[in-house]
Amino acid sequence: MKTHRPPLAAVSRLAALLIEERTIDGYAGAIRVRLYRPDDAAALPVVLYFHGGGFTSGSLDDADTPARFIAAHCPALVVSAGYSLAPAAPFPAAPEDSHAAAVWIAAHAHDFGGDPTRLAVAGDDAGGNLATCLTLIARDRHSVEFAAQVLLGPMLDPSMTRLGDAARLHSDITAQACALCYRQYLPRADQRVHPYAAPLESLRLHGLPPALIATAQCDVLHVEAEKYAAALIAAGVPTQVTRHADLTHAQLPTHTPALAEAAEFLGRRLAPRTRRPRALRTPNLG
Repeated sequence: MKTHRPPLAAVSRLAALLIEERTIDGYAGAIRVRLYRPDDAAALPVVLYFHGGGFTSGSLDDADTPARFIAAHCPALVVSAGYSLAPAAPFPAAPEDSHAAAVWIAAHAHDFGGDPTRLAVAGDDAGGNLATCLTLIARDRHSVEFAAQVLLGPMLDPSMTRLGDAARLHSDITAQACALCYRQYLPRADQRVHPYAAPLESLRLHGLPPALIATAQCDVLHVEAEKYAAALIAAGVPTQVTRHADLTHAQLPTHTPALAEAAEFLGRRLAPRTRRPRALRTPNLG
């Protein structure tokens, strides 16, 4: 569930993007964030992005391709946020880190040319889980308001009762691999039904931001992701779901059509609100 890409310098310019890193306070220690934005842009919408890695691995480098693409094509200020990894830091460290990152960027977006009133969250694999669980946390705590969420091949069901058949789907990940990740991330049985770890178990999905859920055909996780999409729709959440044919789980976060769909969805949901002019009233002269 992890891909490797070359590391970036702390500050670099490439493809008309300004990229820089910061260290911020997390749940139990410092976490790193990497910010991507079009050079010289201002009042940009903000997209908080979480990398994959099955809750046990991964880094900011793994989110580099989607972060660059969204920043350039939305366009947006993209904040790729790190988080605590299991088994050294099991649940709830990762979702609490994600919330800390959301609160931080909501407070500091203006410093980087961002508009905190137009904020979305996105992620792939375990990062997709953290992204949608963050919307639950933020709603429950009345802390940060999200206008949209994008989930790319998310891991959503620690019970693993909704997995597809790996052999039939020619999946690049298996139930055994998922089980190993969940054992490390959620060492206690009761944690596997907690809504901030298992959003499919939540009975309170109303009031969440509009969602785009993209899945890969050759991925055991596409079944649970589509069931989550159905649950969001049933709860009244505007939801768009797409399954990409002949694609594996690992390929999805760098698949150009999926990223283009995400950028278009985010651009539409994060567009500045326009006020309708008030109708002029004719004075009563009678």
